[in-house]
Amino acid sequence: MVKKSGFVTIFGAPNAGKSTLLNALLNFNLSIVNKKVQTTRDRILGILTEEDYQIIFVDTPGILEPKYELQKFMFREIKTSLEEADLIIHIIDAAKINFENLKKTDEQFKDLLENKKRIIVLNKIDLMERSALLPLIENISENFGYDDTIPVSAVKGENLDTLKKVILNYLPESNFYFEKDTLTNKPEKFFVSEIIREKILRYYHEEIPYSVLVNVNEFTERSEKLVYINADIIVERESQKIILIGKGGSNLKNLGNKSRTEIEKFLDRKVYLELFVKVRKDWRNNKRFIKDNLSGDV
Repeated sequence: MVKKSGFVTIFGAPNAGKSTLLNALLNFNLSIVNKKVQTTRDRILGILTEEDYQIIFVDTPGILEPKYELQKFMFREIKTSLEEADLIIHIIDAAKINFENLKKTDEQFKDLLENKKRIIVLNKIDLMERSALLPLIENISENFGYDDTIPVSAVKGENLDTLKKVILNYLPESNFYFEKDTLTNKPEKFFVSEIIREKILRYYHEEIPYSVLVNVNEFTERSEKLVYINADIIVERESQKIILIGKGGSNLKNLGNKSRTEIEKFLDRKVYLELFVKVRKDWRNNKRFIKDNLSGDV
C-alpha cells in the first residue's frame, strides 16, 4: 500500500482561524482558540493519521511585525515552519479580506514560499454573502500564485472534506513520521499550561493576557486517579500580580477552579492544582528567559 505523509504549515494573520481550523481538521481541541490576537505563541503539531496517510499540521503564531523579544521568537517560529513545510496553507478571513495585506504577506515571505505548494483557505465563509464568493475566488486565482483556493467555515466544519482531499493530492509519498496513535509532539504538561493561559485570556483584559507566561513546575501522578500539578503564572509587573490574585485571593481561586475543571476533562483524571503568581520584570524582552521557557531556539 502506498503511503503519504508530510508537514502542512497553517499560517496567516491573527484571528484568521488557524487554531480553529487545526482543531476542526483533527476533530480535537488541540490549540487555544480565543478572539484575542497572538493566542498561539509557538509551533504546535497536530497529527492526523489514517490507514494510508499521515498529515502533520503545524499551527503557527499569527503574522505580525515583531516589536519585542517574545514577538521575535514567534516570528521565527513562523519562518521555521514555512521552511520545513511540504505544503503551506495560507488561511485568511474571507469576510474581511484585504488584498494589499495579502500581497504584502506574499512579498514578506517570498523566499520561503518559492517552490512550495500553496493552498489559500478562505475561512469564515459563513459570515459573508455567498454571491461574493465566486468573484473572490476568481480574483485570487487570477492575481496570486496559489495552487488551489478552498473556501471553508472552520467553525461550522463546512467544506473541510474537500480541503483534506486537496491536501492529500499534494502530500508526498512517504513513510509515517510518527506512531499511528500520536496526536501531537507536545507533552501533557504543555497543554495543562495552555489551558491555564486560555482561562487568563478569557477572564482577564487589557495587557494582562499578553504579559502572562504559565510554567508547570510539577506534574506528578499521585495515583491512577489523581494528578498533582504545581504551576507558576509569570507576569511583568506587581500591579498585574495584584489583579490576577484579587481581593483575598478570589480571582486566583476562581481561575484555579475553572482551570482545574478543564484540565480534569483533558486528562480524564482528578487534579490537585496549585497556582502561584510571580513577577519577572519585562520578561517579554528577556531573550534568555524566553529561550529557557518557550520551545524552539531563540
